[in-house]
Amino acid sequence: MNKNLILSRIAILAVTIGSLCLANNSSALGYPPLRTGANQDAPKATASPAKGATPAKGNHSAADKTFMMNAAKGGMMEVELGKMAAQNAQSADVKKFGNRMATDHSKANNELMALAKEEGVTLPAAKSPGKWKSDKDYMDMMVKDHEKDLAEFQKEAQRGTDPDLKAFAAKGVKMVNTHLKLAQETQGKVK
Repeated sequence: MNKNLILSRIAILAVTIGSLCLANNSSALGYPPLRTGANQDAPKATASPAKGATPAKGNHSAADKTFMMNAAKGGMMEVELGKMAAQNAQSADVKKFGNRMATDHSKANNELMALAKEEGVTLPAAKSPGKWKSDKDYMDMMVKDHEKDLAEFQKEAQRGTDPDLKAFAAKGVKMVNTHLKLAQETQGKVK
């Protein structure tokens, strides 16, 4: 083959590969692909998020992620401590309260885990709650914990950016408020 013919074919190949790379890079960088042909001047429809639109799945605010982490940790703690109370408490009222915590928070934890999976958020694993101290210590802790939880759930329900998480928090406000009242009543019965 002629040396000039080989060089021209290599040059054409290089230009073709360069064009493909440029088109691919512009697409990867979010630029519209290069268009050729009769449709070159036709406007291309692009989807742009509406003002005030909710974030895409997996794109949560730091506050949303913090809420999910705290709710998961607290919920798992409630389940484990509730089981301990049901087994170790001296008072029938505390045992009943512990069973309620284990049941209600297990259900809420399952909902949160499903939501986190759907949203692409990894939640922490359960930790050991430690040793049982006394009915009074448990109930004192439950009152303080539910007061704190109520404030966190209310804040997320009002100010959260993810609509599914806000709905979970709003539902949680009702549950936590009920638990707080039960905890206060049970605390009043424990000496």
